[in-house]
Amino acid sequence: MSLNLLVLILLFLFDLGSAQNFPWANTISRTGWSATADSFQTGFEPSRILDNNGSSFWLTTNTPLPHQIVLDLQQRHVVTGISYRPRADGQRIGTITEHTLDISDNGETWRTVAEGFYMNDTSIKFSFFTASTARYVRLTARRETLGNQLTSVAELHVYTPVPAVAVADFVAVPPSQGRWGPTIQLPITPAAASITTDNNVVFWSADRMDNFPGGTGSTFTATYNPTSGSIQSFHVTNIRHDMFCPGSSIDDQGRVIVTGGNDEARTSIYSPSTGQWTAAAAMSRPRGYHSTATMSDGRIFAIGGSWSGERGNKHGEVYSIAANTWTRLDGCNVSRILTNDRGGTYQADNHAWLFAWKQNLIFHAGPSSRMTWFNATGRGSWREAGLRGSDPDSMSGIVAMYDAEAGLIVSAGGGPHYSSTPTTRNTHIIQLDDNVNTLVNVTRVADMAYARAYHNSVILPNGQVVVIGGQSQARSFQDTDAILPAEVFDPATRSWTAVAPVSIPRNYHSVALLLPDARVISSGGGLCGTGCQQNHPDAQIWTPPYLLNSDGSAATRPRIVSVSGETFQPGATLQVTTDVASTFALIRYGSTTHTVNTDQRRIRLRTTASGLTYTAVLPSDPGVLLNGPWMLFALSSSGVPSVSRAIRITVP
Repeated sequence: MSLNLLVLILLFLFDLGSAQNFPWANTISRTGWSATADSFQTGFEPSRILDNNGSSFWLTTNTPLPHQIVLDLQQRHVVTGISYRPRADGQRIGTITEHTLDISDNGETWRTVAEGFYMNDTSIKFSFFTASTARYVRLTARRETLGNQLTSVAELHVYTPVPAVAVADFVAVPPSQGRWGPTIQLPITPAAASITTDNNVVFWSADRMDNFPGGTGSTFTATYNPTSGSIQSFHVTNIRHDMFCPGSSIDDQGRVIVTGGNDEARTSIYSPSTGQWTAAAAMSRPRGYHSTATMSDGRIFAIGGSWSGERGNKHGEVYSIAANTWTRLDGCNVSRILTNDRGGTYQADNHAWLFAWKQNLIFHAGPSSRMTWFNATGRGSWREAGLRGSDPDSMSGIVAMYDAEAGLIVSAGGGPHYSSTPTTRNTHIIQLDDNVNTLVNVTRVADMAYARAYHNSVILPNGQVVVIGGQSQARSFQDTDAILPAEVFDPATRSWTAVAPVSIPRNYHSVALLLPDARVISSGGGLCGTGCQQNHPDAQIWTPPYLLNSDGSAATRPRIVSVSGETFQPGATLQVTTDVASTFALIRYGSTTHTVNTDQRRIRLRTTASGLTYTAVLPSDPGVLLNGPWMLFALSSSGVPSVSRAIRITVP
């Protein structure tokens, strides 16, 4: 063997034992640490996970799972994550998939900080979680990749936050900022997601679990149940649709309509009642990075999307679910939505901010500074809506219709170009009304504390809007300049408040959605290939401050006892009975990708009370109260929301 080859082998083995650092977390020195395990084979002792030699590993005896290994850090540290390196000898025996990660100060009382499924490959696995103090770290293996009863680990490293914090100086985030729960490890890196009417979250990536090469006509998905914690993974092949970077909208039946992406013109429908995907009619134009929106008459409007297929001329079209046909709307000219992106049309017609509105119109709020009304009648047409105040083009910013009956929309952040661009803190209120023949009213309000792009927005039952993640410099597939603190916009004060920071950057390809229990799930980011540091195949759930008492205990929630029906039409009367005096709000189920969620909107219900039974007359305009599934929340006098009840709006 030559000296050069020997050096290369030694460097390779050293690299197998070394650890990666991140802008938000660094490894802790393992000097003096020890490891114990429930079992081991001779020559594969627990201490081998600390020897900085990736070619050696701990291996259990062939006894039934679960197996566990415990690190003793010898003293308390502020910890925020681990890395787990599978064995690197070409064998996959013992490689962990399902697992639980716990930490402890004393080795007796344990707190779960992460659980779920590692991706089924040989790459290094990372579990980042909300920072806490701990001396002991325990990894429990519950399932092995090949179905064996063995567990193996080559290296375990533990991370501390950046900037470093001494244990004596560590202060936990107060309940007034909410609380991020244990990290949920997912078997894919999500780039899109939807809440479904069976109260699951369906995530999907592309034709790879961690990348989007295209060409196979399939999609990896994962279904997460927030109540049970169960995770199911699927490789969807029957529809021949790679659903990476699509448009998505929820229809009147609560089905998720997914269009375009890597497989440019395809349409696919996910039915929560069956858990199955089915193919539908193809669009008339191939699209990717486009947007779709459910209209007041139940059709699905699409525009933009030059990322897939030929560039340019991605004018509007509309999908009739009943007829399963797409109709071109060339009069809804795509030139109206173009930004001045340096990448040209390829990126200038991406991720339109669309809102269905009255008179069966579609309002385009951005991200271009120029706003437009689109009309899907006949061959389509458009009408000027004015500029979004002084706001420049704001690609990958956010919009949220937090008060649909009043036509109030908040926009925040974004940048003039798709990537490699500074971003803004700009915040505007856009107000729609019955008069669609005049320019839309736009008001500049207090800025966010942080400039952001690639962040996500979620409307809360109390009408506030939380934004999560993003970067101050938009850089696709990077975690530099990540903004970890979340912020909440309060319409009452038209200002922002910082809340609990994420422990995992949520940047390009991240998603966030409101759960039916009034919490918020945030997930994903990356999708840049096996071993890519920016892949985040995980999720966390934020418990907002309204669900916590000042001491951090769970607030007492109102309870919806009964609702007068499950299906209603606009203008109908709804009765709801609760266990305490309450106010009420409706929030439409959401689907999202690339910061866009055209489904979510909120309506504050006006009610009359007879004891604890309340009567509300629903908004009569289907452009306000869109057809499809909605979450009905009761809120106590102190603003604590109930778990929602699902209702469905149907348009005659």
